[in-house]
Amino acid sequence: MASSSVCGLGMILSFALALASVAPPAEARAFFVFGDSLVDNGNNNYLATSARADSPPYGIDYPTHRPTGRFSNGLNIPDIISENIGSEPTLPYLSPQLKGNKLLVGANFASAGVGILNDTGIQFVNIIRIWRQLEYFQQYQQRVSALIGANRTKQLVNQALVLITLGGNDFVNNYFLVPYSARSRQFALPDYVRYLISEYHKVLLRLYELGGRRVIVTGSGPLGCVPAELAMRSRNGECAPELQRAASLFDPQLEQMINALNSKIGTHVFIAANTKEMHTDFISNPQAFGFSTAKIACCGQGPYNGLGLCTVLSNLCPNRELYAFWDPFHPSEKANRLIVQQIMTGSTKYMNPMNLSTIMEMDSRA
Repeated sequence: MASSSVCGLGMILSFALALASVAPPAEARAFFVFGDSLVDNGNNNYLATSARADSPPYGIDYPTHRPTGRFSNGLNIPDIISENIGSEPTLPYLSPQLKGNKLLVGANFASAGVGILNDTGIQFVNIIRIWRQLEYFQQYQQRVSALIGANRTKQLVNQALVLITLGGNDFVNNYFLVPYSARSRQFALPDYVRYLISEYHKVLLRLYELGGRRVIVTGSGPLGCVPAELAMRSRNGECAPELQRAASLFDPQLEQMINALNSKIGTHVFIAANTKEMHTDFISNPQAFGFSTAKIACCGQGPYNGLGLCTVLSNLCPNRELYAFWDPFHPSEKANRLIVQQIMTGSTKYMNPMNLSTIMEMDSRA
């Protein structure tokens, strides 16, 4: 009799432990990431594409000191957000390790090279275009439903934090990629921006339909000030005016579209992160943030280290802390930390209508 009680107790404990192994921790929230190379943490490693960061010196300052597929010397923006919200970093959706309990942490669907438009980044061939990323998000939810049931999956997704970063490539790797590009012949720049915003509206609406309820949407960044554009378009180190004009048209319209979308939904689902303003702070006064330069990339070649790819043959700075840009297009880990600091606690100059700390506090009381 005693042995059967012990056996029964053992079965109950085993069942409880099994349930616990697929139960999301109460204090952590899932995190989903969509977008381009600024937030890709390794999906492109699994694709036959030239848009990859899986060889040295990428990852030189990552905890393992090895390349991971992040376009950074170390951690990228999603990693640092995960740190701030007390969650482990999300795995790339294509990673074979993303299974079981790891699924409940969330997933990163981002893919270097993509844009709002399907023809952006065609030179990279195999990349996960944004509508495919959203299909993967649906597929993810089916996988989690098999694990914890449909109701708990819906709750996990609704309560999750979402980050989406798109738009830069639609200018850099599409409209301005070559003189007289197909899109620049089709649209004057202001019309192209309006077209991008209308297409982005569809993407964000779909993300809402798929359950996204706390979505941080980043702006374009300072497109004309990255080392790659300085190398190609600048004579005296000034930011490339046409790309800066593109960013100055795109970002306010993105914010307007987000406000209109929130009004239509009736609540603040989408949060506009003015990453151009965040970057501009340390681009205009790098020394104030401990950088020696915001013009020269740490890793690259040619003027401003802005040409070609970052490889073992590139010039490599000895101290990444002194550089705002890691490679010709991407911020260093230190710059990423400054950006996330504004996402967390920045004023409405940077985060509209509220920053992530405010969101976290509101949601903890809900």
